[in-house]
Amino acid sequence: MLLAVENLVKEYRRRWRTTFRLEADFRVEKPEIVGVMGPNGSGKTTLFELITGQNLPSAGRVLCMGQDIHAVKARERDRLAIHYHQSYQVRRFRRYRPDFLLAPAGSSYPMVHLFDEPQFNTQDGYIGFMLDFFRRLRGEGRAVFVCLHPNEGYHLDILREVCERFIFVERGRISLHADWDALVADTAASAYLRKP
Repeated sequence: MLLAVENLVKEYRRRWRTTFRLEADFRVEKPEIVGVMGPNGSGKTTLFELITGQNLPSAGRVLCMGQDIHAVKARERDRLAIHYHQSYQVRRFRRYRPDFLLAPAGSSYPMVHLFDEPQFNTQDGYIGFMLDFFRRLRGEGRAVFVCLHPNEGYHLDILREVCERFIFVERGRISLHADWDALVADTAASAYLRKP
């Protein structure tokens, strides 16, 4: 099992009122490339931060290679799951407990790679290079998540070409789709994809 997101909840509150709540429960049992989509503010980046241990859940847990990511030393969590944001800079971890109280990572190289709105240059074969890179990671036994806003028509082509299944996030709710056809058959996802 590469990744298990188990009854995960992240809740933000202001006084007595919940301002945002994310819920997720899914597994990645084998190497694959997963497309992630949804409107701005729906919880996609929060989900990625929870998977990498950068954000602390309100409930539930994330297991990467059988290890609870939040029980692993902060400086070693990127050996299990790594979060690249936009221009491929790696997101840093917040420390909630001293590392000496936490376990070492059981891997020396990330098993889960999360690409959060990566930039795709349409010149000089860059898109093909990145797609090959995603496929190579998968071929090496890794799980790859690619989160894109379909701002350009070719973004959908990229997701359709390289992703094997999809996660759609809307208002903190996550729906899982076995393939592209299942994604576009979902009413909320289809409405989102049709927006200019």
